[in-house]
Amino acid sequence: MFGLEYFSFRVIWSPFFLSVVLIIALVYLLLVGPWRHRFEGSTKVSSGKKAWFLAGLLIYYMTQGGPMNLLGHLIFSVHMLNMALVYLVVPLFILLGIPGWLLRPALRIQWAKSLLYSLTNPIITVLLFNALFSFYHWPSVLDFVMTHFIIHRLFDAIMLIAAFMMWWPIVTPLPETERLSDLQKMGYVFANGVLLTPACGLITFADHTLYSTFSDPNVWATAMGYCVPDGTPAELLSQFSGGPKFFFILSALEDQQLGGVLMKLTQEAVYGTVLAYIFFKWYRKENPKRNEIDPIDEQSLERVGYAGGSGK
Repeated sequence: MFGLEYFSFRVIWSPFFLSVVLIIALVYLLLVGPWRHRFEGSTKVSSGKKAWFLAGLLIYYMTQGGPMNLLGHLIFSVHMLNMALVYLVVPLFILLGIPGWLLRPALRIQWAKSLLYSLTNPIITVLLFNALFSFYHWPSVLDFVMTHFIIHRLFDAIMLIAAFMMWWPIVTPLPETERLSDLQKMGYVFANGVLLTPACGLITFADHTLYSTFSDPNVWATAMGYCVPDGTPAELLSQFSGGPKFFFILSALEDQQLGGVLMKLTQEAVYGTVLAYIFFKWYRKENPKRNEIDPIDEQSLERVGYAGGSGK
């Protein structure tokens, strides 16, 4: 199952991509560490905040340059899990790891401030992200994107930007740019979950395979040709008879259905966790006194007949 042993180290681990991610991580650690005094109003960044950012980078590398990236070209369910992690988890983690003072200088540039305000309008972000996600999973669109390298990279970049825009109204590093109350944020998260459901349902409950990239060996070999630069589609077909069937025990339809389930479960876990956090934050804010335990003295209990275990 999987068969990563058939591929070279370069194909599995993408050393160049890894180098880029490590450079980004190093620059981040320098900016929030030794170089932070260059930023007005900077404060010490906690280890937890750094961990959010670095975890986001790690997940991004594993899904876009590491083994999961290769597996996502072999197995549809892994492809869907990758998409869930890249667009629902990575932007969330990275935004949680960025201190506001690092971005605040950009707000002094009027055009940058105006652009940020326009791109992070909650109505635009919720509609744009979910429209792009649903559009991508239309069968003919996904097959076209997966078999055209430049289009694939361009669409990935646009989707990632849209994902950051979608998360910004909820976890913005700049409190002064917040436009939603806690109750509105809960509605916003709920709306995202609802709008993402049709695409997941289409994939999960289809009674036939939808994507030639993961069911037709010839189309699959064309898509894999971009992931394995040393092999032509014809060579891939001769080495892996049956195309994607060579790598997974499930049938193409079962793999497709599993992909829809994984996408929905990941979405529910992420949105559910964020929703719960916002709810309890709102509840504590609205009910500050209920967070304090009022002491109950024994004399008060005696007056109602509970002292000494009498129960009368």
